[in-house]
Order: sequence, then structure tokens, then C-alpha cells
Amino acid sequence: MSTNADARVALVTGAAVGIGAAIAERLARDGMTVLVSDINAEEADKTAQRFRDAGLSAQPLQLDVAIPASVDAAFRHVSETFGRCDVVVNNAGIAKTFPFIDFPLDNWLATLNINLTGTLLCSQRAARLMLPRRWGRIINIASVAGMRAVGSGRTAYGTSKAAVIGLTRQIASELASEGITANAISPGPVDTPMTEVLHSPAFKTAYTSAIPMKRYGLPAEIAAAVSFLASEDAGYISGTAIPVDGGFMSAGALGT
Repeated sequence: MSTNADARVALVTGAAVGIGAAIAERLARDGMTVLVSDINAEEADKTAQRFRDAGLSAQPLQLDVAIPASVDAAFRHVSETFGRCDVVVNNAGIAKTFPFIDFPLDNWLATLNINLTGTLLCSQRAARLMLPRRWGRIINIASVAGMRAVGSGRTAYGTSKAAVIGLTRQIASELASEGITANAISPGPVDTPMTEVLHSPAFKTAYTSAIPMKRYGLPAEIAAAVSFLASEDAGYISGTAIPVDGGFMSAGALGT
């Protein structure tokens, strides 16, 4: 989808499994060299090797977005190895549920540190490598939980994703004159290892019933939206938060 895509470098955080892996694979199939970054170096290596076995350009990269020194080291490697970073997809994140009244402070802080501060740090470092070419795509994976309350127990997760959307707008505003766009994707429920753990059968049934399409999304459907935002065709789109949710955000009372 991108001209000169064969020369472009994309870094995807949390890319060893789930949505991150689907995004990394899609960008590689679009012709980019993809850095499969993840806190789990072994799993990142396996995923990158799977992509290479399919004839794609991919390399693993160990990265813990919660640790500034790890972010610095990862982007130093990108700079020294490739001399550029054209696309960054901030996908790494955590989620646990607790009742609001008893929500533990340690999980609140950890969730904000990974989901929000990690996105800030990676976006800053990537933008510095985008500036010389006056072209770049910063794509943040938010959530419909950052646009409306979804179920109970998501005090930290929903708040962190709402803040990611706000951060995206600020980045877009400040970097627009430099040829860099910043957008967020807000997935609805997606079949991933994370939702298998977090979503009970009862919650999944209730959630599905609130979605006009009556199903969970697929990681490849989130990846397709990221692919578009990373392309030349999306050059005039910045500061948006796009729900990819089967119509969940648009729906009110369903039924007749």
C-alpha cells in the first residue's frame, strides 16, 4: 500500500502474539521491514522467524516499554541498524479487572506505566527518527473501553486507553507540520489470548449481544485498519481514534 514500502521500517510493540503479531505480519506483507518487539524475547524471536519463513522481512527486538532504559536501548539499536523508523505501532499493554472500590494502587500504576507512559516513550523516540525524512506514522492501539465504560473492573485499563486517545491528539497536533501523523485504533472485543483470560463466558455473551455484528473481531481486522493508517493513502488523517468494533460504539438499544 505504501510507495517505497520496501525501504520503510516499522516497529510494533507487544508483537509476539495476538493483535500485535497480526499487525506485524500485515505490515511485513505490505513490504516493510518489521521489528517484532516484545518483553518476551524468546516469543518475539519465534514470531519473527515464522515471518521470515514466509519470505517476509522481520527481526525480533526485546523491549519492555515500562522501562525507559529498555526503550532507549531498543531505539538506539533501530537507529544504528536501520538509521530510520517510519512506523511505530504502540500495541503493548496489560489489563486486569478489580472492583473500583478495591482497585489496587500497584495495578493502577503498572497499567498506566505500560499502557500510557510506554506509548509516550516509544512515540517520542520513534518521532525523533521520523523527523529527518519528514514522514512518519504513529499508531496507538487504544480501546472502546477508552471511549465508554465497558463492564466493571476496568478502572485502570479504561482510563489508560482514554489517556492514550488524548495523547494521540496531542502528538498529532504537535507533529503535523513535520509530515508525521498520529492516530489511534480503538478495538472492540477481539479473540485473543488476553480476552480468553479476561472475558468470562457470561461477559462474552453479554458483550456480543451489544455488538450489531454479533461477534468478536479478529486480530487480522485490527491489522487491516493499522495497515491503512500506515499507508500513503492515510496522509491527511491525523488525531483520530477509529473504533474497529463491529458497530459497538454506534449502537444504542438493539432489537425491535
